[in-house]
Amino acid sequence: MRRLLVIPLLTIVLTTLLVSCNEWLDVQPRSQVEDTELFSSESGFKEALSGVYSSMVATGSYAKEMTFGFMGVLGREWDYFPQSQYEDASTYDYEGSLPTSYLRSIWANNYSGIANVNNLLAHIDDDKGLFSRDNYGVIKGEALALRAFLHFDLLRGFGVSFAVNPEQPAIPYSTALSYRVFPQLTVREVASSVLEDLLSAEALLKTSDPIVTGREINESVDNGYLLNRQLHLNYYAVKGLLARVYMWMGHYPEALAAANEVIDSDLFPWATVANLQSGVDRCLATEHLFALNNLTLTADIADIYFTDGTSNSFAITRDRLLEYFDRATRDYRYTFLFKNGTGANASNRYLRKYDESGGSAAYFRYKMPLLRVAEMYLIRSEVQYRQGEGEAALATLNELRKARNLTALTAMPADFYLELIREYRREFLGEGQLFFLYKRLNCNTVLNYPEVDMVAERLYTFPLPITETEAAQREANK
Repeated sequence: MRRLLVIPLLTIVLTTLLVSCNEWLDVQPRSQVEDTELFSSESGFKEALSGVYSSMVATGSYAKEMTFGFMGVLGREWDYFPQSQYEDASTYDYEGSLPTSYLRSIWANNYSGIANVNNLLAHIDDDKGLFSRDNYGVIKGEALALRAFLHFDLLRGFGVSFAVNPEQPAIPYSTALSYRVFPQLTVREVASSVLEDLLSAEALLKTSDPIVTGREINESVDNGYLLNRQLHLNYYAVKGLLARVYMWMGHYPEALAAANEVIDSDLFPWATVANLQSGVDRCLATEHLFALNNLTLTADIADIYFTDGTSNSFAITRDRLLEYFDRATRDYRYTFLFKNGTGANASNRYLRKYDESGGSAAYFRYKMPLLRVAEMYLIRSEVQYRQGEGEAALATLNELRKARNLTALTAMPADFYLELIREYRREFLGEGQLFFLYKRLNCNTVLNYPEVDMVAERLYTFPLPITETEAAQREANK
């Protein structure tokens, strides 16, 4: 049987119970406890769930490598980056010691989170009477969505593109905290498991999540646990993730329906020029379907990786940035989300998306977006184009352009997919999505790196960690 080992048994840690949803994502491990104690109360389930979100805020995961670091280099988003750290990655050499380390970390971090989610799910149905009001549905729904989210990003990296070969062996889908060896599933089988978890999460959250039900939540209700739903995989984040997964699988009508539901909710308005100009909303917080809360955002990211003139910095040249934006300097993203270098680096531009908010409102601080409403517009436009609805596709694309202070396109671009890629690049720079777009579209080359033929599966698909291939028999994943 084709098999891979999963991360070994992990101990759930007890974390401090705090008073708001924001703080649930800020906690640090304090002491180890037995499962029987942790899951003997509703607060224990909240702590376990918050621990999974917190584990995602790591530099080897979504706080760097899965966003602007390793994935940003693979997407050729930067002209300058820490050369000593990413030289091999920049040429898609995954066998070097550093790329091997990044991939091992991504694999381990995601499966660690999955293991802890599975532990929670193994206990949550034991005594539903522990939960107040709608919290059972919310917590279980988020846990299922997290399991799907973490598996899907592993599949996007370590599995071949669905468009290339959905029957290619890929990764295991872990559904229990166990020493049992889970089988290596095909791309199609993993995708089906992702959908199953997301659809179960959708059903639970639709009747329990206050972002849908409209139930009023404040600090006095359940210590404010259900506040700040954008920092959790809420109902609309699940719909957005469904849209992303359906697009990846080529299920376009389903992707369109999911994206439309998010857009039509009117709950995720475009960032305003006033907040962008003042620096209050540099991360486009109002547009987040799902974001992580990173309390060390400024110290660990903005002050290290997007600072003028350091060897650790990620930067784009002024000329490249102008090319990114078709020299439309009125574009709010160009105007407000980059800062100029100085002195010898005066021609460099540094991303401000992760700079600390210029205001004091907690809503705009410490956020790293993983899903935004702009992606739903781009999904809708692409599906409309694929369905032969050119005028509708152009109108949808122009809605995004208008929100960014650009004039409307009067005619469909000669190469729609090139324009789509360029819009993704402008919109999601530093968020880790561009490489996955190239892979989904099975592009021959990536922008800024036309000399490398990307069709070869070895460049778009990461090798499985050596520890997995040595520990269990498996078939090639590419």
